[in-house]
Amino acid sequence: MLTAIHPKLPMRNKNKTRDFYLRKLGFKEFGQADFEGYLMIEKDSVQLHFFEFVDLDPKENYGQVYIRTDTIDALYQQLLERNISIHPNGALENKLWGQREFSILDPDNNLLTFGQDIKKYRY
Repeated sequence: MLTAIHPKLPMRNKNKTRDFYLRKLGFKEFGQADFEGYLMIEKDSVQLHFFEFVDLDPKENYGQVYIRTDTIDALYQQLLERNISIHPNGALENKLWGQREFSILDPDNNLLTFGQDIKKYRY
């Protein structure tokens, strides 16, 4: 039985990545150890891992993760209030596939898409 998934995304600079996710997105560090070239963060029941890739060209990075939420509008508003840029093609909207979603990019151009099942969405 599968119980969880923890995506591993590339990062060029651990301090910048840590700052973005902790200070701007409200995650916290996971675990007791500070591993060189590796970062683990979590928020609620979502955990993301990052590995150091110093030579990463952000324009060539196709890292992506889809994060489900049950408070899509509140999350979207929080990020706007924190001056987080919404992806130019990722504004909050209802999608044909039954999700209400939006997207942002982290400092290394990893695409984070947040979505909520429209059936569970309360207007």
